[in-house]
Amino acid sequence: MSREPNAKLIAIMDEAKVSNKGLAKRMKDAAAQRGMSLGTTHVAVQRWRDGAGIQPQTATIMADVLSVKLNRRVTPGDLGFFDHSQPTVPQPVGYPSTVPDMLTMLESLADQRAEAPPSEQLVIADSDLESAVLSWMIARPDGIHADRPAGQRVGMRDVRAIRDAASMFMQLDFKYGGGHGHKALRHYFRHEVLPLLDASYSEKVGTALFGAAAEVSQLLAWTAYDTGNHRLSHRYLTSTLRLSQVIDDRMFGARILGNLSHQANYLGNHTQAIQLARAAVEGAKGRATPRAMANYSAMEARALSNAGDRIGAGRAMNEAERHFESAETGEDPAWLGYFDSAELMGELCHCFRDLKMRREAVEQAQRAVDSTDPKYARTLGFCRMVLAQSQLLNGELEAAVTTASLAVDGGDTLQSSRFQRYVTDFQAEVSIHAPNPIVAAFNDQVHDAMARLEDDE
Repeated sequence: MSREPNAKLIAIMDEAKVSNKGLAKRMKDAAAQRGMSLGTTHVAVQRWRDGAGIQPQTATIMADVLSVKLNRRVTPGDLGFFDHSQPTVPQPVGYPSTVPDMLTMLESLADQRAEAPPSEQLVIADSDLESAVLSWMIARPDGIHADRPAGQRVGMRDVRAIRDAASMFMQLDFKYGGGHGHKALRHYFRHEVLPLLDASYSEKVGTALFGAAAEVSQLLAWTAYDTGNHRLSHRYLTSTLRLSQVIDDRMFGARILGNLSHQANYLGNHTQAIQLARAAVEGAKGRATPRAMANYSAMEARALSNAGDRIGAGRAMNEAERHFESAETGEDPAWLGYFDSAELMGELCHCFRDLKMRREAVEQAQRAVDSTDPKYARTLGFCRMVLAQSQLLNGELEAAVTTASLAVDGGDTLQSSRFQRYVTDFQAEVSIHAPNPIVAAFNDQVHDAMARLEDDE
């Protein structure tokens, strides 16, 4: 199939007076400064000029290189990538209408590898997502089919085993990143958890069993998200949302909506992120503990901050803090135990950073760093990188690089593709100071850390 030449890329390359070979070399050099290996050649550049697609990270590096060459900000959209000249096909949400359909989908997802090559931008039609959210909001619970004839009888001991496994894998995820345990977890889910849903159990056991299965499914979504496989993650999340509907677990379902909001926000889909977070808040009212409500409000604040809505974000942050003040009064489920005051501060420091509230961003990020338990290595890494970005907003280059260096020293967190993006974003922000020895030393540190990570795999 013939493509239209990418007129925007051609025009900006002409303006920058850079050849295919010259651009390819600049891109490889820029990637190497960030500790990345990029195999771009003049042939690849020509394909892009001819209208071929490009990976988002590669397009970002190209835009940064041309920004430096032209001494003005150039975005991937300016280069003809990821905009209306190259529309992407929205992906169906695939919200299952029946319990058998849901189980079939989960079995299919558990057969898919998260470490597959990262997909292009994930685009979900607003109408499709709204339909799934509305279905969850208004649907009646399916209920448990208790004591049906089956070859296996499930008891609470089986449920406790699943929850213990979920807790163990969650700790691995926090420490080593999503890619570390996803393969083992999906094997466990496919062969040890899903078959139990078709077994025989009492209503009490069945309700607990579906809840435990939802916890594992949610963790599979999160680990896929952390490896950068957003399409797989999104399908797990929507299937898990449907799983929560079976037993009318509104608090857990709202958590899934919050996760969907988090992902949409990360991918730059701010409108959807706001709507999903608000659906979580509204859908859980009267059914969730104060700690959970604080989490949902924090997700709304994150989305509003990234969209630049200072007033709305301030209101949502205040709501999150107000709910958290009553956190100790509720009986929280075990899966919510991670959401402590440090975790809330971590969410809010992202808000202040995105709103460019420099003083507040530094203060809140520093408190988050000081308060985060080191066992949550990835969370601590995120908070340190937000602190570094906030210090940079304040013009504190040396302090910012020192903080970012501490984050990279964490090492294990680099196995998270999300953490790697925090690092590469920071490298792009300090690239205007590339001749500075402390920036050059930091780029070398990142390069060495990524090399060690490859050696460990």
